[in-house]
Amino acid sequence: MCGCLAIIKIFEGDLVWAAYLVGIAAVLDFFDGFAARLLKVSSPIGKDLDSLADLVTFGVVPGMMMLHLINFSYILNLAKLSGADTYSFGSVTTFSLISYFALVIPIFSAIRLAKFNNDTRQSESFIGLPTPANAILICSIPLILNWPFDLYTKGNLTQFIANPNFLIGLCFFQSFLLVAELPLFALKFKHFKFKGNEVRFIFLGFSLLLIILLKLLAIPLIIISYVLFSLVNNLLLKQKVESN
Repeated sequence: MCGCLAIIKIFEGDLVWAAYLVGIAAVLDFFDGFAARLLKVSSPIGKDLDSLADLVTFGVVPGMMMLHLINFSYILNLAKLSGADTYSFGSVTTFSLISYFALVIPIFSAIRLAKFNNDTRQSESFIGLPTPANAILICSIPLILNWPFDLYTKGNLTQFIANPNFLIGLCFFQSFLLVAELPLFALKFKHFKFKGNEVRFIFLGFSLLLIILLKLLAIPLIIISYVLFSLVNNLLLKQKVESN
């Protein structure tokens, strides 16, 4: 439902509310496993429904979000060249062909989810960037652009982010991460003791610190940190196995 509402909001030009809906969906997605274990319910249908919901909310929505953002950035750059200026997402009503590059995101999200459902190696961790993490990073862009920074910071951020070449490059880079053979730890707690959950607790503490210091700017940095923490964790696990 959150994903469907987010798509509606995107095509109404309200990318900020669409991002909030994806955030709500991410919280629900995080706790659905807890709810299933608490209620002691599990079924193959539930597993399929989980992936289908993920494809809509964390695949189609960020694809449509990026489609709108690329088109907005393209129109914005044309407006600047002509001496005009606009920062309204809702003012974009037609789409240029260049924005269709964003459709690689739902395509590779579908591949990512299909691989996850059929890969026995991903029962305790992930291989490739999870679709919720990818969606959160992409949906943080309109929140950052809409945040009331000082004029100097906001101008620099808009110039850097609202660039069609940057956004298209991000589409392909994120799509690569979705299907890359890159082991990433899962934020799934079987227990809440520190031992055995060291990387999870350290990552969550670091993420909280980033949020306190940087507010919304922390969101993409948290996703990047997640990948970096996983790389360090993989290296430490490899050294531990070799020493044994």
